[in-house]
Amino acid sequence: MSWLHRLLGREELPEGFAGTLTGDERVLASATARGGAPVVATSLGVWLPEGRLVGWHLVSKATWADDALWLVEADECGTVDEAVLLMDRSPRQLPLEQPGRLPELVHTRVTGSIRARQRVELPGGGAWFLRRSVPGRDGLVLQVRPDPGTDEDALRAAAPEAIARLKATPG
Repeated sequence: MSWLHRLLGREELPEGFAGTLTGDERVLASATARGGAPVVATSLGVWLPEGRLVGWHLVSKATWADDALWLVEADECGTVDEAVLLMDRSPRQLPLEQPGRLPELVHTRVTGSIRARQRVELPGGGAWFLRRSVPGRDGLVLQVRPDPGTDEDALRAAAPEAIARLKATPG
């Protein structure tokens, strides 16, 4: 690490990084996944070993267990009222060699992107309504993440009221 990066508290890109950072994207932490490819946390999101960026607003959950970073990534699948509809992918296990501060930083960034949230119980399950910040964008985005099996008509009917309450929540 260069003396300037150390002075500024910034990390350098690890060897073998497969992605391409944007002009203002900063490396915050990195670790090596089993197999040798790096996992890199930046100001915009987490870069997976294959060189794909997942924005902080699209990580539903990040935990550290069994010497691995576990990520649940969400896909944007449409809209419900004013909210972006998210569907979670299967949890992904990223075993890390010498994780350093990467797991804590990823968890902090994911939870820190959530400005307000509200749980609504519905037939067949429920849904989380979220207001999140998106790095590199002004303002907040509204999201809804239903549980598998949640009744879609009930979700759509409950959305306007849940979103109104969420918008009224400070954050």
